[in-house]
Amino acid sequence: MKNAETRGLVLFSRNYREQDKLVKIFTESFGKRMFFVKNASKSKFSSSLQNFTQLDLLGTINDDGLSFIADISETTIYKHINTDIFAQAYASYLIGLVDVAIADNQYDRSLYGFLIKALELIDKEVDMAIITNIFELQVMSRFGIQIDFGQCAFCHRTDLPMDFSYQYNGCLCRDHFDKDLTRVHVDPNIIFLCHTFMAIELSQLPSLKLSDELKLKLRQFIDGLYEHYIGVQIKAKKFIDGMDSWADIMKDNR
Repeated sequence: MKNAETRGLVLFSRNYREQDKLVKIFTESFGKRMFFVKNASKSKFSSSLQNFTQLDLLGTINDDGLSFIADISETTIYKHINTDIFAQAYASYLIGLVDVAIADNQYDRSLYGFLIKALELIDKEVDMAIITNIFELQVMSRFGIQIDFGQCAFCHRTDLPMDFSYQYNGCLCRDHFDKDLTRVHVDPNIIFLCHTFMAIELSQLPSLKLSDELKLKLRQFIDGLYEHYIGVQIKAKKFIDGMDSWADIMKDNR
């Protein structure tokens, strides 16, 4: 048990007993922690413990069991995320990925900063799909998945068009396509983008533009990687996958 100050992001909350709440916060200094809030509706912290809220908190951090909040000072609310259902879906998906990618109580300051930067960009209405693709690719390492999109698994050349092979867990250059007849047959531009996205800083994003066709191919390829290697099911992802049909319905109703 320790009394400490830390920055944190509210991941979600749920009712506990009749009046209380359990609030899960991804803290910068102590990883994900579950906090107990007594008489939550009457608590002076209630407005600060909404989803997608970043805050500075003082509290008792317990390695076993629940932690407790003594005080909350500065809070940051993502206004666009909270008012736009699509931005909220993407933010929820990233938060869901973080929640399953690392164990509770596991310190991961870099992942915390990565998530905060992604949410800030979504809140500024930077392309949500590209932010999500970059986040998905870079967070795969937290699931123990390391893929090199930059070179051929056989000859290690980097200057030829590439395809992806699940059999070899990596890329094949044009000269070695015959090594796997069941290779993905993905657009070589997608392999190049994945290689770029694995190393890109999110701060470079505002200048990056992709065609709708490339974005769709990228989405399908990354979905395949997650299905094959990771297999997590995030509720918000189902909503994102259905957004195209939502857009069509909205157009039809105009």
